[in-house]
Amino acid sequence: MSLMNTLSSSSTILITGGTDGIGRALVFKYLQLGWNVVTCGRNPQKILELEQDAPKGNLCVVNADVSVEKDCERLVNHAVKMFGGMDVLINNAGISMRGLVEEGGKEIIGVVKKVMDINFNGALYCTTYALPHIVRSKGVIVGVSSIAGYRGLPGRTGYSASKFALQGFLEALKVEVVDKGVHVMWVSPGFIASNIRFSALDQGGNQRGASTMDEQKMMTPEQCAALIAKGVEDRKRTVVMSFQGKQTVFLNKFFPGLADKLVRAFYFKEGKLVK
Repeated sequence: MSLMNTLSSSSTILITGGTDGIGRALVFKYLQLGWNVVTCGRNPQKILELEQDAPKGNLCVVNADVSVEKDCERLVNHAVKMFGGMDVLINNAGISMRGLVEEGGKEIIGVVKKVMDINFNGALYCTTYALPHIVRSKGVIVGVSSIAGYRGLPGRTGYSASKFALQGFLEALKVEVVDKGVHVMWVSPGFIASNIRFSALDQGGNQRGASTMDEQKMMTPEQCAALIAKGVEDRKRTVVMSFQGKQTVFLNKFFPGLADKLVRAFYFKEGKLVK
């Protein structure tokens, strides 16, 4: 019997970064399934909009910054206090970057640290504080990773580092807790039509704004959320969501030199980073 069937209507899920993109779509998805949903965000206006737009159900939104350990502890404690426990944690909150190390100079060190603080440390904090409750419920811990967690991508050095770290942490944790009935997994969306690229940091730490990617050809956050929910239901080890992503993982594993050339051709034009 699936996790959804055994826990729906009385189960509790914590989704970090639920006011935008994939996180927001996940909030809507699990509310529609009848779950108790706890999420967080840093922007009061977006929190208000989420509360106003969300489907009817048990939703709790906390103003919290996942890069701050105390905020993560408070977030987990609030979720458990509200609903009596926790069955699933989805570490979704994240930020991207787009800029070359050579052009960033010493300023890029701070950019990478900021990306790591949100993408990796945020997952570390939330997972650590949630783990006793997930063990109790024999639940699921999920990390929203990326193809950048399998293959370093130019212009995304900090982002790639954070996703490699996330996957390494979760893979090790998976083995540690498997005999306790806890399932640990990570999912890798492809390019998603969401806000993460528009809020990506450049090599100086400023938001880049406009994206060069074609939104019309991308998976929607709703499609991504459905695939994540299905992966949780089936207790998948990993979910790589796009054909391009699966192709990249395969080529990087068996033909890394060719993968280097193809990645370079995709992201650069006439020696300049264009994507």
